[in-house]
Amino acid sequence: MSQDYDHAIPAFLDEANELLIAMESILMEVQGNQPDDEQLNAMFRAMHTIKGSSGLFGLEPIVYFTHEAENILDALRSGELQFDDELSGLLLQCHDHVKAMLAVIDDRVQLQAIQHPPLIEELKEYYQRHTGVTAAADVVQSEPTEAVAAHSWLLSLRFAGDVLCNGMDPLSFIRYLKSIGQISAIEPVLTRFPQGEAFDPEVNYLRYELIFAGEVELAKLYDVFEFVREDSQIHIIPLHEAATSFQLITAGQSPEECQAVAEAWLKLGIGVDHAVAFAPTPSAMASEDAVAPERTFALAAKIASGAVVVKTEQKVAKPSETKFIKVEASKLDNLINLIGELVIAGAAANLIARKSGQSAQIESTATIASLIEQIRAGTLSMRMVQIGEIFGRFPRVVRDVSKELGKNIELHISGAETELDKSMVEKLGDPLMHIVRNAIDHGIEAADMREQAGKPVVGNVWLNAYHESGSIVIEVADDGGGLRKDKILAKAISNGLISADQVLSDSDVYKLIFEPGFSTAEQVSNISGRGVGMDVVKRGLEALRGTIDIDSVVGEGTHFRIRLPLTLAIIDGFLVQIGKSTFVIPLEVVVECIELPDDISSDGTHAYLNLRGEVLPVLNLSEFLELGEPPGKRQNVVVVNYGESKAGLLVDSLLGEFQTVIKPLGTLFSHLRAISGSTILGSGEVALILDVPSLIQFATQKESEAFNHSAEVSK
Repeated sequence: MSQDYDHAIPAFLDEANELLIAMESILMEVQGNQPDDEQLNAMFRAMHTIKGSSGLFGLEPIVYFTHEAENILDALRSGELQFDDELSGLLLQCHDHVKAMLAVIDDRVQLQAIQHPPLIEELKEYYQRHTGVTAAADVVQSEPTEAVAAHSWLLSLRFAGDVLCNGMDPLSFIRYLKSIGQISAIEPVLTRFPQGEAFDPEVNYLRYELIFAGEVELAKLYDVFEFVREDSQIHIIPLHEAATSFQLITAGQSPEECQAVAEAWLKLGIGVDHAVAFAPTPSAMASEDAVAPERTFALAAKIASGAVVVKTEQKVAKPSETKFIKVEASKLDNLINLIGELVIAGAAANLIARKSGQSAQIESTATIASLIEQIRAGTLSMRMVQIGEIFGRFPRVVRDVSKELGKNIELHISGAETELDKSMVEKLGDPLMHIVRNAIDHGIEAADMREQAGKPVVGNVWLNAYHESGSIVIEVADDGGGLRKDKILAKAISNGLISADQVLSDSDVYKLIFEPGFSTAEQVSNISGRGVGMDVVKRGLEALRGTIDIDSVVGEGTHFRIRLPLTLAIIDGFLVQIGKSTFVIPLEVVVECIELPDDISSDGTHAYLNLRGEVLPVLNLSEFLELGEPPGKRQNVVVVNYGESKAGLLVDSLLGEFQTVIKPLGTLFSHLRAISGSTILGSGEVALILDVPSLIQFATQKESEAFNHSAEVSK
């Protein structure tokens, strides 16, 4: 494979994987139903495009296999086959096999070894069983038989000038034609080549005249050029009619090009009567993009006689379309980092301007700060993707796992359009996979057990996502048997995780399942039961600065609620001061700020106040962080919330809002639960970013312990 092809391989793989994802999505969407024409065409195009692109790169094993899958999909389109669960399973296996072949395209030996899987025979057997017709012999061959040579065509291919910019290489069509038959002769027409600086390397100037022989129906040959019909002239003429079709093919073209086409045909062995060929016609005098009535009738007559002519005769103004361009993730990450440094530099300039007291300088830095904020928001939005990118994997997972376990389970997805940082999407896949597989295996009961419990035989799993208070919440729920606290406690005691006399809240009991090696499964299966899944979930979510809560009711089901920040790069922060130290609180969790009231209650270790009739636990950050600083003269309480919990953080001074670039602390400080990162202030000082979920959890836990202690004493 040439160096140019090696450079293009990543783009080919990206496109192929996108097509496979779309195909799998369609197959999961139509479970139990008949796909419509659009869905069938989309699946056929997926295999057809991968086949054609693979031929361009010389990946013959992939061409061979996708050709077989394409045959089945074509039979579906024509109505020869009807869609059913068995065929759905076979097509999903085709999807998996093509994906596996794409994963090893660098290893030609391994790729060749998996070229003929048993799946091909299953496809042919299915076709014969449902149609009564033996599957046609494969036509992907290097040498045509005599029967093949009997079907010969003249192909006149005048691709549009922008075909290269649209991602289509004319050479790929030539290679694909060679994979389904034989090109016995080919001649280029070079009349449109500009000279010197007028030559544009991104514009296609080539025209091809070729003779093709193959056991291929006209409609299938026509479909080869499905993706370049617009603005291109594609003529497919039976070879025995070619000599009389010259005027049709060259209508509206310049005399120079007509002459070049005639010379190319002579080299192909096709005679042209010049007296007839170059006779002036109304259509020849028209512009290239005009349509004359005489030409319209000629086209209709030629199509009726067996020729196929494809041309966009008149360019119509297209509505504006949304266009996308692919950018390497590393380049985007580098841009985010630079914008982070710009935020810091902007804050420093703003600080200097304020100290100078010059109104013009202050106004200028304020304008720059506003522009930086817009750039920051726009750049971060480029990293935001819909969580449906992950959710789309689970219909297949639920289908396969439920079939393996013999359970009937329906998956319900909502909120797939919810957006979050792409870097987080990539790391969420494994934790969610573990939770869903455990819900299917441990959560949903067998059909007979559900029937005995008076439940519907069909189990349900729900996936949902939504934004809340500057965070994204992902919920995974099931209507299975729920978590048994007695089993969890017994297993935790036997594993030495807790003592037998230790009293835990329901939430703390449920969180024991995240301990390494913890499992209450009575049998180990291929799905779960080894205790190596849920601790992976916990570690993965902690790495994303996320939390997970569990609600469960025995006999009714379990509800996992994951809460994550929207981004890991830049946040809006609220600066506070404790003694001589400055800290940052994420702005989205700040509810309000109040002056410390005189009626704050404390029992020596726990403090709380009455906030408009609500008991609010208060955490003294100076004591909690062991700063050793004396309290300020005028202390304040920052009220924060996370999920359904709320707490007050006692600080000395409120310094206002501040754009914060999150800098990781490194592994040395990874054990600090109250700190989630650091940032650099405009003054050059380092400020620590508080981990509010951990602080709220600590404060509410202390409040709960104090309440339980008081209740025990009162008894």
